[in-house]
Amino acid sequence: MLAGAFTAAAITHAAGNPWIGLVAGIVAGVMVALIHAVACIRFKADQVVSGTAINILMTGVPAMLSGAFFLSSGATPQIPKGQLIPRAPIFLALLLVAATAYVLYRTPFGLRLRAVGENPEAADAAGVSVPRMRYIAVAISGGLAAIGGAYISIGQSSLFTRNMTSGRGFIALAALIFGKWRPVPTMLACLLFGFADALQIQLQGVPIRGYEVPNQFIQMIPYVLTIVVLTGFIGQSRAPRALGIPYQKER
Repeated sequence: MLAGAFTAAAITHAAGNPWIGLVAGIVAGVMVALIHAVACIRFKADQVVSGTAINILMTGVPAMLSGAFFLSSGATPQIPKGQLIPRAPIFLALLLVAATAYVLYRTPFGLRLRAVGENPEAADAAGVSVPRMRYIAVAISGGLAAIGGAYISIGQSSLFTRNMTSGRGFIALAALIFGKWRPVPTMLACLLFGFADALQIQLQGVPIRGYEVPNQFIQMIPYVLTIVVLTGFIGQSRAPRALGIPYQKER
């Protein structure tokens, strides 16, 4: 998300076209995702360790590049209002949910992808290349995450600021778990967390029963909701059996 947000903002500022910025952001997201894929698929690294390292890396790299290109490590230059991306990605997100559900449950590719996540040994025995499917899946996920990051920088805002995603990637992960790894329930979980985020924005500075609550407590609402939902309300949520487990082909 951070790679997509920074690249989209930087390229939009340079090219003057948000759609070019969006495409560039997607490419950046795919490239960062492939670093994770190579580490975990090719070199069998622990996914949590690799993901944490990439998160730390992307906290600093955009700031470094912003300082090199724009002489400011805090933010990229302001993008004119006419060059911001319109609300189309919102509708694109809804279409992507339907497309994802169709691909996963109605196509041979989706069947192979689910098999690789659930029972890679059986998929391998059926002639499916487990590493290839996993590379494709991680690359797609990186591109989709980058769309979210790009929208934050060139749609919701008009520039990139350091760590501007503010933990939304982890909230998205919580939504996936809350949605029990299925597209439509995950979308509904995202809407719930999005509502909480919008609520905290509207409540900032608004007195409650005559008392002005500090903004820091109001800003905690989405994250507190995430913790409450995951600890008490999701019930049984079973991840794909082979999630996070490196696959070693039997010889």
